Amino acid sequence: MPGIDECLLEAMRLPGARGAALVDWTSGLALGTVGESPGGDPEASAAETAELARLAAEHRAFAPFGEPGAETDPPVEDLILSNRDSYHVLRFVWTSFDSSVFLHLWLGREEGNLALARIRLGELAGRLVLG
Repeated sequence: MPGIDECLLEAMRLPGARGAALVDWTSGLALGTVGESPGGDPEASAAETAELARLAAEHRAFAPFGEPGAETDPPVEDLILSNRDSYHVLRFVWTSFDSSVFLHLWLGREEGNLALARIRLGELAGRLVLG
C-alpha cells in the first residue's frame, strides 16, 4: 500500500502527466505535490482546486439517484475538467476518518489518456495509505 509520495510518483507515470497533488479539500492545503503545477504555484493550485472539489462534495445535487444513507461521504467519485490543452482529474479518496482529500492529476490533452487516468487514479485512491 503506497503512501503519499509513492502514490503521486505512480500517478506521474501515466501518459501525459504534467503534475499531481494530494489536497485536503476542507482546508485547501496540498499534502503532497510532484511535477508541474497549473499556474506555477502548487499552493495556489491546491486552494483553487479545493474550491471546486468542495462544491461537488458538499452538495447533494450530485448524489447518486435514490441512494439512501451515505450523507457523510462526498457524493461523487471524481471530477473531470477539460480546457483547450489539458485535463484535470480530481479523484476523491475515501478514508476511515473524514474523507476530505482528493488526488489531482493534471494531464496534457494531446499525450494524456483520460479513461486510463480515471481508472488508475481510482486504483491509487483505493490503495493510498494516509496517516
